[in-house]
Amino acid sequence: MKTRRAAVIGSGFGGLSLAIRLQAAGIDTTLIEKRDKPGGRAYVYEDSGYTFDAGPTVITAPHCLEEVFESAGRDLNDSVELLPVTPFYRLYWEDGFTFDYSNDRESLNQQIAAANPSDVDGYARFVRYTDEVFQEGYLKLAATPFLDIWSMVRVSPQLMKLQSYRSVYSIISKFIKDPHLRQAFSFHPLLVGGNPFTSSSIYTLIHALERKWGVYFAKGGTGALVRAMAELFQEIGGELRLNAAVEKIHTSNGRVTGLTTADGWTADFDAVASNADVVHTYGTLLDGNSTAASETARLKRQRFSMSLFVVYFGTRKRHPHLAHHDILFGPRYKDLLDDIFDRGVLANDFSLYLHAPSTTDPTIAPDGCEAFYVLSPVPHLGKAPIDWSKEGPRYRDRILDYLEKHYIPNLSADLETVRILTPDDFKHTLNSHHGSAFSLEPILTQSAWFRVHNRDRKIGGLYFVGAGTHPGAGVPGVVNSAKATASLMIPDLLGAQATGA
Repeated sequence: MKTRRAAVIGSGFGGLSLAIRLQAAGIDTTLIEKRDKPGGRAYVYEDSGYTFDAGPTVITAPHCLEEVFESAGRDLNDSVELLPVTPFYRLYWEDGFTFDYSNDRESLNQQIAAANPSDVDGYARFVRYTDEVFQEGYLKLAATPFLDIWSMVRVSPQLMKLQSYRSVYSIISKFIKDPHLRQAFSFHPLLVGGNPFTSSSIYTLIHALERKWGVYFAKGGTGALVRAMAELFQEIGGELRLNAAVEKIHTSNGRVTGLTTADGWTADFDAVASNADVVHTYGTLLDGNSTAASETARLKRQRFSMSLFVVYFGTRKRHPHLAHHDILFGPRYKDLLDDIFDRGVLANDFSLYLHAPSTTDPTIAPDGCEAFYVLSPVPHLGKAPIDWSKEGPRYRDRILDYLEKHYIPNLSADLETVRILTPDDFKHTLNSHHGSAFSLEPILTQSAWFRVHNRDRKIGGLYFVGAGTHPGAGVPGVVNSAKATASLMIPDLLGAQATGA
């Protein structure tokens, strides 16, 4: 019998996870990456002894990563060490209020009581709500593909019972009254590209997920986990092709037949799964296919997540007063989010995520030094067509000045290395539509069945994995998308093999 062949385009966490599952199942799999090393958004920059994770830094739900290794008969813990992060996040406001968010219930209750005693009971009720959402929205649905409208109809009663039509912020406001605490418990959708005021309340499940499994950081950086996964894929026989931008996915008679890369390499495949941006896949890689053209037009009418501006910098001294993950709230919350998601305004103020991984793992910076990245959500290029070649350096300096004024004294004198990532990089390097950082915005009408399907409905042999498909962005999201997509591809391909088709 002919061995079935599959290609996976893009080596982010979703693409890597899918490629490992396919290869481990006996499907001859080629993983094709545009850049010089695997990782996709989880790329790694190295400079002057500093290691900077370009993208995801918050590792939650480690069990889904463990499952990927187990699918190939390996143990994740033999390849990479996941270090627990405590507190999960330290939250700061300009008025001096701080909050350490963790799974230490006693500490949380003490901090909540200090802000507003009545919110202790409200938080307890919120915890019970998120546990139910976690049960229904994550354990039952995160790795289950939605292929037809009936798959959505079957779960709709429970989703309605959980008030999934309400926003995260709206639900939290039912339980919590203090304005600082409402922000503290509602920012999580921003980690997956959503606006807390419009993202479905289903995303409150992130709270339960963190409480259940914790928050981790891979020793050596998130890139160490990427390398371990790439090595595993190759050890079990998979082919990894780097510096190979896919130029075209070939189709014939309504089915995928193979692909061609920019350097002229062409190969035939029985199936192709794209971990690339969904608009790029349909609009560019499938250019000339009429079915793909109509899907491209539909997708371009959808709402896309915000973009990001990131500054990576290293300092010649340590800053032990900071936590590993720091959320720095600016003077505005909803108005700033309206600027980013709706008005398309690059505001004069900002809220920031400051990543200080040397707090947990000093090895990623030279002795006595510290590696940072600071992230500012910004409008995507479809909302605000900013010339980032000019604005980028100015915005970088504004952010660094703000950090020096409020959080990192003498920062300018201690800087050793600085680099930036802008929406232009998301657009041109990662082929992301509008420079969006997380693909489709996670609102209810763009979730589950309404999202790009894990298996295309009309083009045979075409599949999707990653942030643009179900269940969505974030490390658990894209790794679970790989599980969902593999549950379709493996029987599709091996079932055909078993019948000699």
